[in-house]
Amino acid sequence: MKALFIQHDHVSPVGPVGQRLAHHGFEIETQLVVPEENFESPNVAFEFPNIDNYDLIIPLGAPWGAWDDDCIGNWLQPELAWIKNAVESGKPVLGICFGGQLIARALGGSVSRSPKAEIGWTYIWSEEPDLVSNGPWFQFHYDQWVLPGGVKEIARNPVSSQAFVINKSLGVQFHPELDSAGLKGWLDWGGDKKVQQDGQDPIVMMSQTAAEEEAAKQRTFQLVDNYLSKVANLI
Repeated sequence: MKALFIQHDHVSPVGPVGQRLAHHGFEIETQLVVPEENFESPNVAFEFPNIDNYDLIIPLGAPWGAWDDDCIGNWLQPELAWIKNAVESGKPVLGICFGGQLIARALGGSVSRSPKAEIGWTYIWSEEPDLVSNGPWFQFHYDQWVLPGGVKEIARNPVSSQAFVINKSLGVQFHPELDSAGLKGWLDWGGDKKVQQDGQDPIVMMSQTAAEEEAAKQRTFQLVDNYLSKVANLI
């Protein structure tokens, strides 16, 4: 089996999600949409591959908005069409943060700025904890989705919707792939200032993430296992 990770920027490692898929025998492929040299001018052209070449597609997070056609429309609009085709055809898609927002928007929902950012380790309320646990999960987003009809919301918190299922696809608002190395990349590329602007200390956040890393990895492994067996039907 073959899994494709869509990395929208150069600091989006596959983390423990990729580790767990490799454990299940998946061949891992990554494709980068916005190269490092275009990080400040991300409206690049990108050709998305044939979904038939993959058993599972995982669009990861991004520092840009899934609503921001002016900023990233050259590849955002093609990706929305690509994701819509994948989900509606029954191809398993695991959308993470921006990736989950893509699914919601592609299927007729919407994505917009949230009244409140979520940054750091937070608990959610899951109606299906045997699929998506209550966490804590790491969050780093400023946006929220409004889900279209036909989508089953399965988790939320007081700030925003957190997880949904449709066909063989799962969208989550949080970052199960996040580990210390991934967070360091985000902080090094401007995330530290965003954390400070949110009234938090990035040094403490790094220490907290290192302390939480092993338990978080096990939660992610369980999430991947649950998704593959209960939704994607791949194991």
